[in-house]
Amino acid sequence: MFDLIPFEHRNGSIFDTFDRMMNDSFFGGLGNEYAPCRTDIIDKGDKYQLKADMPGFNKEDINIDVQGDQLTISAEHKEEANEDKKGFVRRERRYGALSRSFDIEGIDADRITAAYKNGVLQLDLPKVEKSQPQGRKVQIH
Repeated sequence: MFDLIPFEHRNGSIFDTFDRMMNDSFFGGLGNEYAPCRTDIIDKGDKYQLKADMPGFNKEDINIDVQGDQLTISAEHKEEANEDKKGFVRRERRYGALSRSFDIEGIDADRITAAYKNGVLQLDLPKVEKSQPQGRKVQIH
């Protein structure tokens, strides 16, 4: 029961362990409220596949914008106005926004597709097809 009391003493609770991990990690200097989404980008030959961890977001909260050679993924948690704030002993879940941009030079922006499932956003980024010069036979005159 003492683990739920929001005082600053450190008694080895799961919350203390989590706080230490976050403060010692890359996100410690950013403020834990707004950690950027982590991504993997995989070269599939004719396209790149981008997978971004976005747990806790609804599909409707996520925006994907393309401006020239820049793709921006942004998302925002919206706080529910009717949420009862009474009774909280500890509140770590935050409402906020994130944004991450990528250079998509060499990507066919008109053919980008996206899917969101189980907190993972997946973008398929087709590469621009390089046109091969057509071979031709030169006639000797």
